[in-house]
Amino acid sequence: MKFLKSSLIREVDSYTIKDESINSIDLMERAAAAITKWIAERYSINKTIKIFVGPGNNGGDGLAIARQLSQSKFDVKVFILRITDNLTEDSEVNLERLRKTSKVSIKEIKSDANFPIINSDDLIIDGLFGSGLNRKLDGLAKQLVIQINNATSKIISIDIPSGLFGENNSKNDNNSIIKADFTLSFQMPKLAFMFSENYKSVGEWKVLSIGLNQIFIDSLDSPYYYVNETLIKRFIRKRNKFSHKGTYGHVLMVSGSYGKMGAAILATRACLRTGAGLVTCHIPKVGYSIMQTAIPEAMLSIDWSDIIISDIPDVDKYDSIGIGPGIGTKHNTRMALVKLFDETTKPMVIDADAINIISENKELIKKIPVNSILTPHPKEFERLVGKSSDDYERLEKQISFAVDNQFYVVLKGAHTSIACPDGNVYFNSTGNPGMATAGSGDVLTGIILSLLGQGNKSEEAAIYGVYLHGLAGDIASEKIGEEALIASDITDNIGNAFIETRKL
Repeated sequence: MKFLKSSLIREVDSYTIKDESINSIDLMERAAAAITKWIAERYSINKTIKIFVGPGNNGGDGLAIARQLSQSKFDVKVFILRITDNLTEDSEVNLERLRKTSKVSIKEIKSDANFPIINSDDLIIDGLFGSGLNRKLDGLAKQLVIQINNATSKIISIDIPSGLFGENNSKNDNNSIIKADFTLSFQMPKLAFMFSENYKSVGEWKVLSIGLNQIFIDSLDSPYYYVNETLIKRFIRKRNKFSHKGTYGHVLMVSGSYGKMGAAILATRACLRTGAGLVTCHIPKVGYSIMQTAIPEAMLSIDWSDIIISDIPDVDKYDSIGIGPGIGTKHNTRMALVKLFDETTKPMVIDADAINIISENKELIKKIPVNSILTPHPKEFERLVGKSSDDYERLEKQISFAVDNQFYVVLKGAHTSIACPDGNVYFNSTGNPGMATAGSGDVLTGIILSLLGQGNKSEEAAIYGVYLHGLAGDIASEKIGEEALIASDITDNIGNAFIETRKL
């Protein structure tokens, strides 16, 4: 699923109208029907619904929704923000239809004296401004937004919260943006939905199909994608009856140090659970008995050092290599990482302390093999490329870093993003807050390493790995809840995640 810029969304609307030979007002009716259906399925007709509409087509949607809800016996009241005397043509048509076919109360807001009382049990529908907004709200519009936000009612925004820009909100005014509980987005999500600082405005969001022309959408250029089931289907491979462990790759996981052998266990076990044929874990001596006991399926390569990674074994026999979980940042470990970069040109998976070492020694960036996969969390990424003022700026830095160095950068978060060397970015659709727990990232490293070692390209391993990781976390959460979820629960449900993907 693509994220399209707001200007392109208008082109999709126009193309659909032309291709289907329908009027724009009929497309508006279709969009309103999708939201009306969603509301009717979740709320009692005893609920008072107050709909706030602006002068644009987002307001036209709101007027059509008001009529449809009224026809479904809901108690509806409409408030038109009159910052101009003119509504769009379709909005005027829907206003006239509303007046003729219903007894809905319609009032105009021309000053703050016209602001209505909003009761806590009212349901608010925000149809003030849509995705075409190109400047932050001020004046009466801002005052109304603040009034609505100060109420304790549930708020549903049509397509996008009023005042929020579809992409970059770096220079926006947070006080001028509706704080929705639910956002019902037409046909596709907006890029702004992917950023944590916008969550308080977007709330929970859902995409409602309104029949926009998908072929035309697919033809439009966009570097931003939302990972869905259609994409994941491409990555699913069925095992051959006559395959053997050598068929599925031999990978090397360099991980662990004194006091951090748990990271090595988590990453290695996840690697095995994801299907790698052979897994060797290079560890310090202190981890020998721990690993042999915890993961008998793994082979071990033992470092010269008792407590840290200080050397790297011969890497020629391995199909892929992962390094970072729990290795620390000691001098000898840094030298081992340098040696690894000098001895292989194969793409590898780089995580955690390996990224921290690179951040402290930026000259190492040029030594990393192209098409390698880096998996930082936000703080590790900040150490690597510098601070960002907001999530949009951080995304731009993520893309630039991936393109300039020909890496895949997996930035972990609620919608983990995978920036590719070609400039494309994929936002993940699986996962839950319960996965914000120690060791979750180590599990992800193991999953991606396993997929890379089985012959998947770096892009496939990163996207599919992140999706599986989130899906396993979702399955675990359904069983035990978000609060109780630990990293091992994610690994324990990787098999169930594979089973679910085969149902797609």
